[in-house]
Amino acid sequence: MSEDARETLARVEREERELVLPRFDLADAWALGSRMREDALSAELPIVIGITLGEARVFHTALPGSSADNDGWLDRKTRVARRYARSSFGVGLSFRAEGKDFDTSARLDTSLYAAHGGVFPITIAGVGVVGTVGVSGLPQAEDHAFVVEHLREYLTLVG
Repeated sequence: MSEDARETLARVEREERELVLPRFDLADAWALGSRMREDALSAELPIVIGITLGEARVFHTALPGSSADNDGWLDRKTRVARRYARSSFGVGLSFRAEGKDFDTSARLDTSLYAAHGGVFPITIAGVGVVGTVGVSGLPQAEDHAFVVEHLREYLTLVG
C-alpha cells in the first residue's frame, strides 16, 4: 500500500471516530438531507442523497444529472456501511490495505454490496450506529468528502 493510501485510510479512520452525533432523529435527517441537497444544487452536482434510520429510508433526493444507476450504487454502499458499521470508503480502503479485494474477499454478493466511498454511518454517542447518510454520483473519494463535510458541519450545529 502506498504512503498516500495509508494516509487516506488513517484520515478516514479518524473521521469515523470523530463524527459521532449527540442525537439523530427524523427531524435531524430532514435538516441534514435538506442542507446537503441545497449545497449539491448550488454546486450542480449530479448526485443522489439518501439517509436511513435503521432499515427505513427517511430521506432521499435525486438531482439533475443523476440516474437510477446512482440509486443502485447508493443502496450497495449503504449495505456495506450498515454491515461493517463504518464508512463504505473505509471498508474498501481497509481491504486494500490488507492486500485484498473486497469484491472477492468479503464473499458477499457484489450486486448487493459495494465498498466504494460515499456512505457514512450515523453514530450516536453512547448508542452506536443508528443509520447511514450517503451520496452517489461523483468519484468515490469526492462522494465520501461531500458526506464528511456535511456531517462535520451538522455536528457543529447539534453538538
